[in-house]
Amino acid sequence: MYIVTQVAPYPDGPAGVHGVLPQAAVALSELASMKGLDPVTVTDVTDGSIPESDFEPGSVLCLFTIGQTPWSDGQRAAIESSLCSGRLGVLSVHSATDSCLGWDFYGRMLGARFDGHPWTSSFDVRVVDHQHPATATLAERLPWHDEVYLFRELRPDARILLDTSPDQLDMSADGARVPDCGLPLAWCHSEGKGRVFQTALGHFPSAWETPVYLRFLAGALDWVLEGLAS
Repeated sequence: MYIVTQVAPYPDGPAGVHGVLPQAAVALSELASMKGLDPVTVTDVTDGSIPESDFEPGSVLCLFTIGQTPWSDGQRAAIESSLCSGRLGVLSVHSATDSCLGWDFYGRMLGARFDGHPWTSSFDVRVVDHQHPATATLAERLPWHDEVYLFRELRPDARILLDTSPDQLDMSADGARVPDCGLPLAWCHSEGKGRVFQTALGHFPSAWETPVYLRFLAGALDWVLEGLAS
């Protein structure tokens, strides 16, 4: 499993830095090892770790990125073809939706584009769909503290798993609004024969120290792996 934790500039300047990235990489590596995968942490996609041609069948690409990740044309083509053919699955965490502006497939692959985060707040996560390996063991509501993202261009076929409601948030905050897609916190979908799972949660170290969050991601990884071609 390739765990990409690269921070790169936006087209117009610096991107935000997530201090939790090394901690997240350790947690995701542990989850990968538990599933029999060989974890490879990638802090720079230009270092030769990511294939320039098709991924091996059964590969997983885990993204916790922000900014204009400098994928090469070959890497982009490999991700697109390998996902669509079912050789590759994608697990996307937190700010990965705020990456790769201008790469249309990337936005479609992750299922939506980041469109701001007016809130850093304590709120209740609501489980929308319990019939998924990631959410099957969660309570109906989960007290949480995190950034709450707004999204645009949510795929119409996205299966929403977690969300929150405006009454949990300060709607007087600068930029506060409710998009047409609501306030989803996790979803999944298929792109061709490949599976993609995205969660907006995970900004703070506390998430990566919380067993319930790690079980949630373990279930997400199970679901991604179930869809992979052998």
